[in-house]
Amino acid sequence: MMHTSEVDELIPIGKLISTHGIKGEMKLFPYSGSCESLSHNSNVLLVSPKGVHTDLEIRRVSSGGGKHIIAFRGFDSINQIESFIGGELFLKHSQLPPTADDEYYWCDLMGLQVVTDQGQALGKVTDIFTTASSDIYVVKNDQREYLIPAIADVIASVDLQAGIMTITPLDGLLDL
Repeated sequence: MMHTSEVDELIPIGKLISTHGIKGEMKLFPYSGSCESLSHNSNVLLVSPKGVHTDLEIRRVSSGGGKHIIAFRGFDSINQIESFIGGELFLKHSQLPPTADDEYYWCDLMGLQVVTDQGQALGKVTDIFTTASSDIYVVKNDQREYLIPAIADVIASVDLQAGIMTITPLDGLLDL
């Protein structure tokens, strides 16, 4: 029997939004806003809009001027890749580059129990979104939802092994 911690979970990292030119390149919308995780890898899984899974070898990834472009080995014409439009790219969790101390992948934070440094249970992280100043963790329980800014003054600790995020709420934060 395999425990969930032993499974190498697939992480969605971006969506192919259109072709780029006629030589098999595609425009990519990376969910993290950058192509860093792709530039560290040579293979990716494409799940087409029809649900077809295709293992692809990355030929080239580039970013510039707000655009993210990707090309796959063995696909060098627009006709070969048009069916990829709308498909999602996935990496295995083990393919993600290592994080620095106090940095976490969103997929690792989802589902964490959030408690205050006074021991008050607030709920689970159910969503994360980005604002101009910081990421925001959406924490829900049966009664309500909290929006917790991902800043050092608020996030006291994250224990992925225990599945707990401890926060030090700023005055009024939990009243919003």
